[in-house]
Amino acid sequence: MARKPSKRVRAQRSQVDRLQRISLEDACARVKELANAKFDETVDLAVRLGVNPRHADQMVRGAVVLPHGTGQKVRVAVFARGDKAKEAEEAGADIVGDDDLVTKVQEGFLEFDRVIASPDMMGKVGKLGRILGPRGLTPNPKVGTVTPNVGPAVQEAKAGKIQYRVERAGIIHARIGKVSFEAEALATNARALIAQLVRQKPSTAKGTYLRSITLSSTMGPGVRVDTTPFAGKILET
Repeated sequence: MARKPSKRVRAQRSQVDRLQRISLEDACARVKELANAKFDETVDLAVRLGVNPRHADQMVRGAVVLPHGTGQKVRVAVFARGDKAKEAEEAGADIVGDDDLVTKVQEGFLEFDRVIASPDMMGKVGKLGRILGPRGLTPNPKVGTVTPNVGPAVQEAKAGKIQYRVERAGIIHARIGKVSFEAEALATNARALIAQLVRQKPSTAKGTYLRSITLSSTMGPGVRVDTTPFAGKILET
């Protein structure tokens, strides 16, 4: 039996009209107003797309650098050797290694949030699929985490590059910042992600592509965003 929402949660929800869709800027401001937890809540963006992820040609995934970052410190692990390992260290990677790092991960070491690998290391890293895969940490060239340019990849990850992947229900969830961010900064980050999704619209997707956009904080209710300004055009970020 589902737990009954607390009085605080019910009070928050009562302040939001679930049928109303407002501008992105107003939605960011509203999410900030509704957040009342004692910690700096994360702000999440949920975009429901008109795609069927079961079809390979409608799988939407990728990565984008948020202009204002996520507000979260990202621990980056890099699988590389030689000059590439040195490049990763100079770029600010938290953990760098080759066979030794593979062994550590196999033994249970997982104190990192992002994994980057040089192409020559993928034969080794591929053996860690059962460990990294369920946590969404497996390096992938489609999102720029398998690359010979490990230095820039580390810098982007540290600067606020996020990865996203459409779920079975056709929804993409992504962290776009913290409640402590200015509303304008949250809107700029959200617009960067939405613009990327618009550019990635599969040619086989029919009907309405951006079906809904919802913003929420960790403990707050969802605020619906008007999708009209984003439909059918490439956005400038």
